[in-house]
Amino acid sequence: MKKLFVLLAVAALASTLQAAPKKLLVVTTTAGFRHSSIPTAEKILAQLAQSSGEFTVDFVRQPPGPHTANGFFPKLKDNATPDEKKTYDAEEAQFNAALKTELQKLSPENLKNYDGVIFASTTGDLPLPDKQGFLDWIKAGHAFIGIHAASDTFHGYPEFIAMLGGEFAHHGPQVSVECLNEDPENPATAALGKTWTIQQEEIYQFKNYDPAKVHDLLIMDKHPEHKEVTGHFPVSWCKNYGNGRVFYTSLGHREDIWDADPTLKDRKNDPAISQAYQQHVLGGIEWALGLKPAAPTK
Repeated sequence: MKKLFVLLAVAALASTLQAAPKKLLVVTTTAGFRHSSIPTAEKILAQLAQSSGEFTVDFVRQPPGPHTANGFFPKLKDNATPDEKKTYDAEEAQFNAALKTELQKLSPENLKNYDGVIFASTTGDLPLPDKQGFLDWIKAGHAFIGIHAASDTFHGYPEFIAMLGGEFAHHGPQVSVECLNEDPENPATAALGKTWTIQQEEIYQFKNYDPAKVHDLLIMDKHPEHKEVTGHFPVSWCKNYGNGRVFYTSLGHREDIWDADPTLKDRKNDPAISQAYQQHVLGGIEWALGLKPAAPTK
C-alpha cells in the first residue's frame, strides 16, 4: 500500500510538471492616448512568458493608421477641402473597422481558448464585440491583469470599473515615490521588501476606488504631488471577481520601468528597479492565473 501511495504521488508530481502552460491574450489597443512604452511592454511580457515557461502570450495590437505621436487619430483641420474631408472620413472608417476586427479576438467564442487577458496601457472606449460577455468570462473563473492605463479604459462603463476596482482620475509630473508593501506574501510583492523606492514614474490618482473592496498590494502614505499630505494612495491591488481573479498595477508608464537594459536611452531608473518591476508583474500574473497561492482576497 505504501509503495502504491509513493507511485501515485510521483505520478501526480510528473503530471504537474508536464502541465501545459496557461494561455494569455495581451491587449495593447488604444482609443485614446497611446503610451510610447507599449512596444517595450509587449517585448517584456513575451520575455516573461518564455523565461517562466508558465504561460504563453498572443497579442491584440493596434491596426496601422494616421495617428499622432500620442496615438490619437488626428483631427480634421478647420479649413479642410471637401476632398480632404472625404479622404479623412475614409481613413477614419478604415481604421475603426480594422480596430473592431482586431478586437474580435476578445469575443466570447475566441476567449474560450485563453485562461486570462492582460490590458497593457489600453485607453478609451474600445469597441469590444461583447463587453458584458467579456466581463462574464472573467467572472466565470478567468484572469484579468491590468497594467498602468488599463484604468484609463471604459470610463463610461461602470461594470468594467467595478471589475477592475478603480478608475484613473489624473496624474501630475513624474516623481520619485516610496511604495509601501501591504502584502509581502503575495507573489506580486514578495520580492519587493517592506518598501520599494522608484526613482521616477508617472503616478496615478484614482476615483471609484474603495479599499474595502480590493486587497491592496502597494500603497503610498504620502501624496506624490503634495508630499506634506498624508493618507492612503493606492498603487497596486488584487481582488476576486466572481470566480475570476483581478490584478492591477498602476506602474508601467516609462520604458525604463519595464526594461532593465542599462544602455536604455534617457534612463532615470536603476536597472534593479526594472528587474523588481518585472517580478511584480510576473507575480501578479502568476497569482491571477492561480499558479502561485496567496492569502485570501476580497
